[in-house]
Order: sequence, then structure tokens, then C-alpha cells
Amino acid sequence: MTLRAAELTMGRTFAVHFDHGDDFYAALAEFCAEHDVRQGFIPMFIAGMRDVQLVGTCDKLENPDAPVWSSVHLENVEAVGGGTLAYDEETGSVLPHIHVSVGLKAQSAVAHTSHLLGAKIQFLTEMYVVEVSGPTFSRQRDPGLYDVPLLSFGSAWTDRPAP
Repeated sequence: MTLRAAELTMGRTFAVHFDHGDDFYAALAEFCAEHDVRQGFIPMFIAGMRDVQLVGTCDKLENPDAPVWSSVHLENVEAVGGGTLAYDEETGSVLPHIHVSVGLKAQSAVAHTSHLLGAKIQFLTEMYVVEVSGPTFSRQRDPGLYDVPLLSFGSAWTDRPAP
């Protein structure tokens, strides 16, 4: 068993509100760029979402151990979620990894839980973002594990002093 762990130095903490009609990932990217947040975690958020794409399938899996790369589409959901933010030096962008549990409002709040691929906000999203000053977070693809990008920890970046 390989355990990956790192002691974190916290940076700033934000409360963020996305508006009705916003694209979830575009709004998150805009927030990160505007506030120069390169890495951190989202301990939780609550949201109403109009159109949602989650990792999933209704087809039989050929290999149940392999990741699922297809998506399912849901509409008009209430969501709770969380995730991590890592910085990609090559593209100069933040790579979010978000998971949600969503309840379908029109179907007795029947729920689905998975990796969030995309969503349009319906009414609002209220989110907390905790910046991590160090060590650096990155996503390294693991060729021995279906090329899944895994969170990795490196040395602390020095653009911003620790609080």
C-alpha cells in the first residue's frame, strides 16, 4: 500500500457565490484567475443546477475495475459537493476535481453521486474555497492505473508567502 500525505500550509479562505445561468467550471476558473488561487480544496458547496453531466453509464461495463469515461445527463437537481484544485504549470490553469451528490427535484429527490463533468447553475451555488500555500498540488497521470490523473504533492511554491 502506498500512502500519499503532506502537511498543508493554508492560505486564504473564500466564500464564493455563482449566479443563475453560470457555467460551473467557467465560473470556478474565473474565480481562481481573479483571486490568483492555484491550488486548494473545496470542503463543500451547495447548489441548484439546471443541466448536469456526471460520470456514469447505463451500459454493462466490460471491465468493472476500469474508470468510466462516459457521462449521464440530469436536469433540475439540488447538489452538495466538494473537491480539490491543482495547478497545471504547462497550461497555466487550475485543474479541479469535483464530486457531487445530486437529487432530482422532479423525481422525489432520487439521488446520483459521481464525478462532476459540467453543469449550469440554477438559482445559485454557494461554495467555500480554502487555498493551500504549500506544498504544490499537481495531477500526475498514472499509466499503470488507466492513465487516471492522481493528486500529487511537491515542494511549496514561493509566489505567495505563507500566512
